[in-house]
This record gives sequence, structure tokens and C-alpha cells, in this order.
Amino acid sequence: MSSSTLTRPESTLDPAPEDYRRRAGLSVDEARPARVLPLLGKVLRGSAAILLFAALWEVAPRIGLVDAVFLPPLSTSLGALSDLVASGQLTEHLRASLTRALIGLSIAIATAIPLGALIGRSAAVARFLNPVLELFRNTAALALLPVFVLILGIGETSKIALVVYACFFPVLLSTITGVRTVDPLLLKSARSLGLRPLQLFTKVTLPAAVPTIFTGVRMAGAASILVLVAAEMVGARAGLGYLVTAAQQNFQIPAMYAGIITIALVGLSINAVLLLAERRLSRWRPTS
Repeated sequence: MSSSTLTRPESTLDPAPEDYRRRAGLSVDEARPARVLPLLGKVLRGSAAILLFAALWEVAPRIGLVDAVFLPPLSTSLGALSDLVASGQLTEHLRASLTRALIGLSIAIATAIPLGALIGRSAAVARFLNPVLELFRNTAALALLPVFVLILGIGETSKIALVVYACFFPVLLSTITGVRTVDPLLLKSARSLGLRPLQLFTKVTLPAAVPTIFTGVRMAGAASILVLVAAEMVGARAGLGYLVTAAQQNFQIPAMYAGIITIALVGLSINAVLLLAERRLSRWRPTS
């Protein structure tokens, strides 16, 4: 080996000392911005519209474009949000809403995916169930809220049942579509390898349908919060919907907007969690 060849010093615990990196052309000052700047630019581009909206919300009431009584500046609403967190009220309402939404969403997923897979694979079952499914699919969940309250009462059961109803059909329809649109060549190849029907479904059909299924699951996640908040506005003593309604009735406008901001953040969080779950279950897909 030539004496001019760069060798890594063994007398130091630093795997790549600064002088070693400099002689190798791997300067920290040059390499780190090369990695950080593209990521920072991507984050800023993705947040530009939100930052613009936040700035408009802050400035418009202050310069008189809107009445600050009915639309206080964003900083005032965030201050009210901080007060709700400090008092523990937000935690109580958030816990109530999340519990109802997650229980309802879980029940909907657990029932809709097996039924959707069965309908997607069996034409006879599809012909038998399609009329009643079409009837209820086109009936708005909130239109049935009085029915759920009359049958199940005004307690937790009616609210969870309403969330199940609202979340069931997006997951069901996406599962049916996902199962029916699996590549026939993929199924033919799997059969030629000797896979039995159950193995074919669990190892080929269901994994291939996961991206389509999760489209419906994410729609159901959004529906779980929207429908639940509306139900809590009608009859509840705790929850984000109740928080918004109570603040509006008591003319606590900043607290009302604090509740609305919390609802939006909860929806974003649920969607982010479902996206992460989809990526973990779809690791076989090529990444762009």
C-alpha cells in the first residue's frame, strides 16, 4: 500500500476524526448541510400553506378585517388551549372522545374486513348482501342518531354504535375492492406453487389488498372523529364536541376555537398513525 494512502488512525475512539474527514473529503461542515437542507426545504414547502393560514388568522382580527370578538387572533385561541390543558379539562374531554372513537373504529375494522373479504371472494354472498348493504350505505350516519339514542339510550353505547356504523362502510367497500382487484397473474402464480385456498388468501390476496384496505381505514378514521363530535354536540357531558358546544353557549369564543384546533390535531394524529401502520404492513411495496 502506498504511503500516501489514507489510513484511519487506530489510537483514537472517534471512528472518523475531524482531520481524517477533512483529508478524505468528508468535512462535517460540508456534508451535514447537504443532508439537512433538502429535508428542511421539504418541510417548509409542506408547511407553507399552514403557516400562511396561521398568519392570516393572527393578523386579520388585529387589523379589523374580521370582528375579533367572534374570531379572536390565533394567539388568543392558543392561550385558551393552554389554559384548558393546565386546568385538566382538555385531558378529560380528549380522553372521552378518543376512547369512543378508537373503540368504534376498532369494532368496525374487525367486522368489516372479514365480511368484505368474504363478499369479495364469493359472488353468491355478494348477490345476497348487496341490496341491504346498498340501502344502509346510502343512509347518513347522523340521520340515524335519533334511532341509536332511542334504542341504545343517551349513554356511551349509542355514541360508539354510531361511530361503528360510520366507519364500517368505508372499510367494507375498500376491502371488497382490494380483494377483487388483486392481480390475476399473481394468484395464478401462487396456485402453480401449490398454495391451498386458505394459504392463497392469507399469503397473497390479503397482503396485496392491504394498500386499498387502508384507504378505507383512513377514511373511517376521519369519519370516526367527525361523526362522534357531532353526536357529542347533541347529547353528552364530556368530549370534544361537548367542549365546543358548551364554550359557544357560554360565549367563551377562544375556548371554542381551542376545542376546534384540538379536533383538527386529533384527526391529523389518527391519520398519521394509520399511515405508519400501512407502511409497516406494506413493506413489500417499492418506495418512490
